[in-house]
Amino acid sequence: MKAIVQRVTAASVIVGEEQISSIGRGLCVLFGISVVDTQKDVDYMVRKILNLHLFEDENGRAWSSSVMDRELEVLCVSQFTLQCILKGNKPDFHSAMPAELAQPFYNNMLEQLREAYKPELIKDGQFGAKMQVHIQNDGPVTIHLESPAGPTDPKLLSKQEKQQQRKEKTRSKGPSESSREKAALRSKAAPSASSGAEGDVSSERES
Repeated sequence: MKAIVQRVTAASVIVGEEQISSIGRGLCVLFGISVVDTQKDVDYMVRKILNLHLFEDENGRAWSSSVMDRELEVLCVSQFTLQCILKGNKPDFHSAMPAELAQPFYNNMLEQLREAYKPELIKDGQFGAKMQVHIQNDGPVTIHLESPAGPTDPKLLSKQEKQQQRKEKTRSKGPSESSREKAALRSKAAPSASSGAEGDVSSERES
């Protein structure tokens, strides 16, 4: 999962001509949910967003307090385009979770944020709608978050690449290579017959 966290003095969401949500000082968070995200990604994002030290404390010391410490608001907006992969200049969104799965997943994350904090301070946009998001960035301060279990985690990518390479190698093995492997096994099992076995295989190939 990816998230863009912005410290704001104000933020709001408009759908059509109606303002459906707004906050004062706090955080505006844009979420991009991927096809491989699980509950672990939700847990990570909830913990990080609520505990990031992006605000000053009561003594004015910068980077010392979280949104929870200051009892500020959080505006959450679902944004599947964060999962964009460029193919040349064309955006591809196949790594984003399909809407029918992403909506309950996103709603679950909102509920966890509300349970971990104060429900009345967690605001939301409108899932799947064309929204106008007005953000008055404070600083500016913008933090990019990515859950460790997400699709761009280097360890996971490496594992996926190795699995794909093994599949490709398996598919690329043709009948001739398989015949060579069988001939080698027969020669190990019966050394005295190795020349005959190899002769049979080569004759079959030539024919």
